[in-house]
Amino acid sequence: MNTMNRGLWLVPCALLALPGTSWGVELAPGTEFTGYVRSGAGGSVEGGSQACFQLPGAKSKYRLGNECEQYAELDLRQDLLSLDDGSQISVEGMAQLYNEYGHTPEFTGDYGFARMNQMYAEWSNMSALNGGSLWAGRRFYKRNDIHISDFYYWNQSATGAGLDSVKIGDLKYSYVFSRKDDYFQKPYINRHDFNVAGFQTNPNGEMEVGASYIDKPDSSDAHSGWSVTAQHKQKEFLGGVNTFALQYGEGPGTGLGYTGDPTLDSSATSWRAVEFFDFQMTPRLGGQVELIYQKDKRDDGADQNWLSVGGRTSYAFTEEFKLVGEIGRDQVEAPDGTRKLTKFTVAPTWAPGGPGFWTRPEVRLYYTYASWNEAAQRSASMVAAGSALSDTGVFGTDLHGSNFGVQVEYWWK
Repeated sequence: MNTMNRGLWLVPCALLALPGTSWGVELAPGTEFTGYVRSGAGGSVEGGSQACFQLPGAKSKYRLGNECEQYAELDLRQDLLSLDDGSQISVEGMAQLYNEYGHTPEFTGDYGFARMNQMYAEWSNMSALNGGSLWAGRRFYKRNDIHISDFYYWNQSATGAGLDSVKIGDLKYSYVFSRKDDYFQKPYINRHDFNVAGFQTNPNGEMEVGASYIDKPDSSDAHSGWSVTAQHKQKEFLGGVNTFALQYGEGPGTGLGYTGDPTLDSSATSWRAVEFFDFQMTPRLGGQVELIYQKDKRDDGADQNWLSVGGRTSYAFTEEFKLVGEIGRDQVEAPDGTRKLTKFTVAPTWAPGGPGFWTRPEVRLYYTYASWNEAAQRSASMVAAGSALSDTGVFGTDLHGSNFGVQVEYWWK
């Protein structure tokens, strides 16, 4: 089936949820339906389906005009019981749909999947926990991300159980015991996450700290590990919000927000600094900029330093029309050389919801140009043959390439 003919199949679904529309559907009391959809069709200037640009060794990619899949999350939360103390018992489930560009959107097989990525019960606003919650199941939890690169640098989502935001004094304490924090994680590994939030460091500034301990799995050549994170958010900073985080981990804790490789021992270390700034300087001018640096040390010589810097900005010429631009630079220093990738996108955008940077839905036309060096191509050819940067990809031995397409993105609550 031709992607250009079927690639926008989800657009009508997204538009059904436009604000102000009514389709004769009413949710039951205590029911909340939320979701996220992105869908589109894209191609390469060399012909064929769009191929996305990501540097080998980088943990993320700049996403505007650089997403090569149909993707949706459909979430339903239902309150089951309200108790006399004001607490509530609820259940929540989320269906996740994924399918690569260039393939029939069947959401199964080698090019797609459909699964339940959330399914849990929660007893919230418990008086015994000073307004905190008790939950169990598979849950998105404390997901700290940078939107423009879709990078979840501190993410405690997992299959497990926990106490959330138990207030003691001015602080909120959280604890999670989990056995699987990634759907594709094969061995079950005991993991403990402990967080304390609410440190008021300065006017409009707040800090949260967390520690993660990963037990040694019941297998040979496996080790325990740990990581720590400290994050500061500054609101009302130059018309926006600034976030700064520092992370350090050893052994399997080098996943820095996830369970890393359990075969690594304490000699393997990683640390990361994350800085990003969200701004809406005027009702029509907004954006996000980011800076990430990560240093990985390994006994086998596979040391690596990753630097990422980039930004996206949007300016609304009218209440419904924006021009959005994004530029990102990734660099990875590795034993086989220093890999480099620069990517630029321009996207005229229709935004019926309004002129703000975060307003959705958006329907975008986009053009993306990227360039990379020979070290990046050599690495891609070895670890990701057929990808955009490899010499067997759509751009061949060239060290640059371009894509174009149309995309809709929408989230609703």
